[in-house]
Amino acid sequence: MTGYGLKDKVVLITGGGSGIGLATATAFAEQGARVAVADRNPAAAAAIAGDHAVDTTELDVTADGAIAGWVDAVADRLGGVDVLVNNVGLAPFRESFLSVTDEDWRSLLDVNFFAAVRASRAAIPYMIERGGGAIVSLASDAATQPDPFFVDYAVSKAAVLSLSKSLSMEFGPRGIRSNCVAPGPTATPAMDSFISSLSTELGKGFEETKEYFAKDMRKLPLGRMNDPADVAAVIVFLASDLARQVTGASYRVDAGSHVYL
Repeated sequence: MTGYGLKDKVVLITGGGSGIGLATATAFAEQGARVAVADRNPAAAAAIAGDHAVDTTELDVTADGAIAGWVDAVADRLGGVDVLVNNVGLAPFRESFLSVTDEDWRSLLDVNFFAAVRASRAAIPYMIERGGGAIVSLASDAATQPDPFFVDYAVSKAAVLSLSKSLSMEFGPRGIRSNCVAPGPTATPAMDSFISSLSTELGKGFEETKEYFAKDMRKLPLGRMNDPADVAAVIVFLASDLARQVTGASYRVDAGSHVYL
């Protein structure tokens, strides 16, 4: 088998306006896919260069019925759904488990977990109509390497991992594959903001601080954090014909942080 087999496939991406989501939208567009992005700020995705226009929608994934409405509208405009990438997420720093309120838990799970539930529930019937499809959900190294300073984030990503495996079991016989990508530290806008704060605290330059964080704080064997494109490449692979026998899996893109498990 050669090629990704993604040309003209309809790909939906939540949180596709920046970071990993934007890199993923770009990577799918480069494969000739028909890409639809939902994001609070989708302007960057709309500006993806090349011959492949990206369908963009400004969307609050927590609004009642918003995700289902978006999936239905995209399926109507583009003719169905072949691939869903559950990417949208938040990762707030917490001082302690005791500092995380019920409302904190509810609001984070609404974005990080229930958005994936709602998008999958809306997209799967369209995939069944097509005779199959692929779901790729963003978990995290935190799903299996919990961090008390991101306790609710870690729990939400563990839930996404379990959801993905459950979907793979139920819908595999209908031709739908469901997999996760679990990134480690990645140079997204949120991570850049953290590195900037850390650089001020340490009195180091931005690039020096990135290297210090990767090598000395996280002790990543490869010595650097991910670029968003590193994660996007694995997402595209899992959605492609090259991974036609891969389902129920979780691919770590973490520069080797898992070796400390």
